Amino acid sequence: MENLMEILRTDAFLLVITGFMIVLLIGICLLLEKFSSLNKKYKNFMVKLGNGKNLEEDLETYMYRVNKVEKQNAEIINQVELIDKDLRKCIQKIGIVRYNAFKDVGSDLSFALALLDEQNNGIVLNGIYSRDMSNIYAKPIENGKSNYVVSEEEAQAIQKAMGV
Repeated sequence: MENLMEILRTDAFLLVITGFMIVLLIGICLLLEKFSSLNKKYKNFMVKLGNGKNLEEDLETYMYRVNKVEKQNAEIINQVELIDKDLRKCIQKIGIVRYNAFKDVGSDLSFALALLDEQNNGIVLNGIYSRDMSNIYAKPIENGKSNYVVSEEEAQAIQKAMGV
């Protein structure tokens, strides 16, 4: 152990370490020069590849645009989902039955009309025509059924609307 300490304290060892440090310093300088040269070549290559414009800047511009389009697509998808939810509540199913309410009136001028949404909620309208007057009655429909008594024609219109 003492021999090692003596070697470390000698001038020869310090000269070797100094020489090694000088070699490392020269290596670092060469690497910096090489890096600078490579960086210049890269920039020239990007300009040539971009037909006089810097391709790197163009790529950054395109990436910005792509990100913007992705955000817009996300907003559009949100809007479509909201519209889809609202559409479920809109009239989607229609069933109509024309009939003759009275024997003395021809041409099936009376009608039952069912207007339902996706969950079979809505209304059924019954228009009864006679020679003296015409009346329209409305009944609410929930899940394909009404809390009120429905006529045979109204029931047929509801069934047509539901596709049964």
